[in-house]
Amino acid sequence: MAGHSRTLYRPCRRGMNYSPAQGFNRQAFAFHPSPAMPIPAPAASPAPKIPAARPGNTLAELLIAVLLPSFVLMWLSGPEWLGDLGALLLALAFPLGWAIYSGLLERRFSGMAALGVISTLLTGGIALLALDTRWLAIKEAAVPGVIAIAVLLSLLSKRPLVRLMVFHPTIMNVPRIEAALLERGETAAFERRLRVGTLMLAGSFAFSSVMNYVLAVWIVHSPAGSEQFNAELGRMNLLSWPMIAIPSMLLTMGVLFYLARGIRQMTGLSLEECLNPQ
Repeated sequence: MAGHSRTLYRPCRRGMNYSPAQGFNRQAFAFHPSPAMPIPAPAASPAPKIPAARPGNTLAELLIAVLLPSFVLMWLSGPEWLGDLGALLLALAFPLGWAIYSGLLERRFSGMAALGVISTLLTGGIALLALDTRWLAIKEAAVPGVIAIAVLLSLLSKRPLVRLMVFHPTIMNVPRIEAALLERGETAAFERRLRVGTLMLAGSFAFSSVMNYVLAVWIVHSPAGSEQFNAELGRMNLLSWPMIAIPSMLLTMGVLFYLARGIRQMTGLSLEECLNPQ
């Protein structure tokens, strides 16, 4: 190591003399690496880890976003309890808090969650401003209607929305599936199947939009901001789960089954081979 220490820092003898006007020559102390000791290349920094999205707890969401708000609106809106305004604010706080909590837990805030927050705030605004109940029906139909339109508009792009929701690298082994499709000459047929699946998904949201409007018009009749309005709003929220949410979930599951079956048939791969290994 003594020999190396002499060769690692070899001062240039030119300009070693000190001059008050010029100072020391910096080249005199230049760093000269020794050929016998190569400098290793800097290690590449590891890629930042993206936190994986945690699966939502359906039972907790049902309890917090549906059952508890409905109970508060239907049973605690009387003057002897919270009153119509207090019960309304508490009921709206449950789904709003759940959306914020889910976004912070998963470290991301999806467009669907944003629409849920906007819908909750609009419901509160309609009640606080004592607007006509037809605006509530329009609002209930508008949220899934906007999603249906967005799904349809995605057909104009090269990446339909159903591809982002189902055929995603975090879920499916996309390179292997695409290689199998290309080998079998089924790429164009699979793209057509994705477009059909997109239409089916848009249809499920359109069904939800129509049913939301019908349910709101059927149940909510009392003036907004009253105790009766709160009770009807809670009843509508409670009935929306078996009449709208569950059928919409079944329709969406049908779309997923349609696409999964097409992938298996067109690629010849099993379900385990199609899924992305975790």
